[in-house]
Amino acid sequence: MTKYRAVFFDRDGTLTAYDPEKEAWRDRMISSWSGHPFVWTYDRMMSLFRQAGEGRTPWYRDVPEEQAFFRRFYRLLLREEGVTEDCGRRADELFDGLWCRDRILYPETVEVLEYFSTRGFRMGVISDTSPSLEYSLQCVGLASYFTSFTASSLVGAGKPDPRIYHAALKAQGVTAEESLYVDDCEEEADGARVLGFTAFHLCRQDPEPHGNEKKHWQLRDLRGLVEYAERCEPV
Repeated sequence: MTKYRAVFFDRDGTLTAYDPEKEAWRDRMISSWSGHPFVWTYDRMMSLFRQAGEGRTPWYRDVPEEQAFFRRFYRLLLREEGVTEDCGRRADELFDGLWCRDRILYPETVEVLEYFSTRGFRMGVISDTSPSLEYSLQCVGLASYFTSFTASSLVGAGKPDPRIYHAALKAQGVTAEESLYVDDCEEEADGARVLGFTAFHLCRQDPEPHGNEKKHWQLRDLRGLVEYAERCEPV
């Protein structure tokens, strides 16, 4: 019998992607309210996050706190854009349209989860994200595949800190050596591998050069994880 009992996945960039149609909707709505093109940058997002956090660390500890945080976030964003009319209502409209509803699945996601589910694997998600991790996966129809949802905001540590991987293992009652893991961040896949996981780096867009010494730990899509698991099955 194969030694693996569990499989863990990152969320964003691995199971799900941000929905470009939702992002385009956001940009259109804000531009129509402000009267000028909406420009979004990472630095601006982080600045607004800090403001919405109101000086607290962490910014939120549970789902209700997270919801209140993002409602403040969208109000601050609209004010920065010069939107004053119906600012609160419009911020709520953005929240309702985007919070946990701005992701889509990769083409092979369900196929791969079905493979591991039907073979009795314990399945979990390990993600550097907020308390709404489980709910966000409910929104895209994936939550029922998993029995653990390990979010950095609840653990108090993000990948590749060993604490978040250990929390995920404890939740499933397995060891790292019994577990597969896949992540689109190489550093985070490496962090799991150091602890004993069989961990793969998912390179959907930009595969590493052919000579990379870790190329055997690279996947082009999630089907590669199925191929590896099948090679490990007894004859």
